[in-house]
Amino acid sequence: MNSAILDFANYSTLLVCMVLKFPQIFSVFKAGSAKGLSVKSLLLELTGFLVFLKYQMHYEYPPATYLEYPILIAQDVILMLCIFHYNGTLKKAPLYLGIFVVGWYLITFRKWIINVAMNMCTFISAASKLAQLQCLWQTKDSGQVSALTWGMAVYTCITRILTTLMTTGDFGVLVRFVVLTVLNSWVLATVLYYRKAGKKQV
Repeated sequence: MNSAILDFANYSTLLVCMVLKFPQIFSVFKAGSAKGLSVKSLLLELTGFLVFLKYQMHYEYPPATYLEYPILIAQDVILMLCIFHYNGTLKKAPLYLGIFVVGWYLITFRKWIINVAMNMCTFISAASKLAQLQCLWQTKDSGQVSALTWGMAVYTCITRILTTLMTTGDFGVLVRFVVLTVLNSWVLATVLYYRKAGKKQV
């Protein structure tokens, strides 16, 4: 029974993550605008994903517990390029790419570096959600922010709480997913609130 639950949680998370950012990417393409999306939030999220993936690989955790991260990273890169394109700042992309590649190799240069990075990873990921919330509060408009993408993010965090409890039991990883579940839910609620408020004004 536990094995079936674990398999369902792992595979459903992977399937959802394969399309997690697609609604957001399509929304940006359709509107030809990145209004409501925070570049700072996306860069922080990407940093958190890279650190978390490297940590899981470094300590040789079961691949099924982190297979979605390469997919999420690829989708974040595509979304970031879209935002840079529509904001007219595409020239910044190579600089950020270089920083991420160098950081990927440096964080495992010493064991203490990857451990510190993982401890900071939760704060970095939380900061990415808070940056998106700040952007929404400032504009009071959900713009092209996809509620479906944030809803799927809530689901994947909940399933990762379950899989962490059933496999590694890593406290740091567990805390990360609990915090992200709360913050993703907050962003989702804020997006839905401003979308409803926008419809009322129309």
